[in-house]
Amino acid sequence: MEVRIYHNPACGTSRNVLAALREAGYAPQVIEYLKNPPDRATLKELLRRMGKSVRDILRKRGTPFEELGLDNSALSDDEIFAAIEKHPILIERPIVAIGDKAALCRPADTVQELIAQSKE
Repeated sequence: MEVRIYHNPACGTSRNVLAALREAGYAPQVIEYLKNPPDRATLKELLRRMGKSVRDILRKRGTPFEELGLDNSALSDDEIFAAIEKHPILIERPIVAIGDKAALCRPADTVQELIAQSKE
């Protein structure tokens, strides 16, 4: 089963989720999304698997969220995807994909539910 984590090694939550995946016996593909950002098609597929919208994965703290006016509800999803493509730091982390499921694992213990689902 394919296991992927969109990871920021500088983030404690992301490091904890990666450790939990390894403790559960997975050897996840680690994608440092700030160095290798997912393209729009990949993000859309992850969102579909999470059952979330692009707004649900926007990171506000420590990002250009406010200066880009991303809290404007009139912005289209395409405009938000374009902002993420220019500034991948806008992606909240970590996102974990196991098989056909994915989740934004913040808080870190969210990953346990995803692990449990993958073992059903």
